[in-house]
Amino acid sequence: MIKKQYVIRLAVILSVSGILFSCGNKVKDTGALAFDSIQINETVHLFGDTAKPACNLVINYAYPVKSSDQKLKDSLNRFFISACFGDKYNVLSTKEAIKQFTDTYVAEYRRDLEPMYTEDQKNKEDESSVGAWYSYYKGIEGHVQTYKGNLLTYRVNYNEYTGGAHGMYTTTYLNVNLATLRTIHLDDIFTGDYMEMLTDLLWNQLMADKKVASHKELEDIGYGSTGELVPTDNFYPVKDGIVFYFNIYEFTPYVMGPVEIKLPYEIMEHIMVTDNAIINELRN
Repeated sequence: MIKKQYVIRLAVILSVSGILFSCGNKVKDTGALAFDSIQINETVHLFGDTAKPACNLVINYAYPVKSSDQKLKDSLNRFFISACFGDKYNVLSTKEAIKQFTDTYVAEYRRDLEPMYTEDQKNKEDESSVGAWYSYYKGIEGHVQTYKGNLLTYRVNYNEYTGGAHGMYTTTYLNVNLATLRTIHLDDIFTGDYMEMLTDLLWNQLMADKKVASHKELEDIGYGSTGELVPTDNFYPVKDGIVFYFNIYEFTPYVMGPVEIKLPYEIMEHIMVTDNAIINELRN
């Protein structure tokens, strides 16, 4: 169930990019963006009783507050709000969106858990055996990873615990071409039938990183045990390569944590678009 929830969430975040940025929108420059952040740390106990379990919501959210291009700023704000909190909040101001998200989280926690907690209290063996399963946590962080030239990379860290053996955490990278107001996908960077070749490069680099000589040795460690290693739109470009980020459960079990594989541009030249302005700007 946890793995399924993660897959759904990641798909929603990555799909947001196709909704907010439409073809044909142009800006003259990167917008001279300035950013601020909002921090929230809200703890609410069941029945308002501090002796009972609580939910804790922590938000650390960066967003653009100034720009030479108002349309750019507004588009980015809608985009970031959708990525962090959901589409239904992107029609609101940043502060109002976070307030409503917080109020909804708290209200749903109390609505869903208070009846269950009351019922469990009747049959409890001790207070701790009940409380541990009702202490919820959600953390959402939105950070500007890179802002250089026409590239803006926004990182969303998500962490949630809703009872059980362990919580769930993910990191998602969203790359925006500020010159076109469109998100950057693999098809914008690579050309031709690149998927199979890029997959081979990822496996080869992972073998080099882990100092093994075969796929079998990687599989013996645990790689590929929960899914296939395939190129993902969850990446971020840097000066000397592209870092592909794979969250827990994508192709490794929870205990192994997330996996980062950095491919240098030099080994990808044969499948890359030669005139990608964003990549060329980073490399030069």
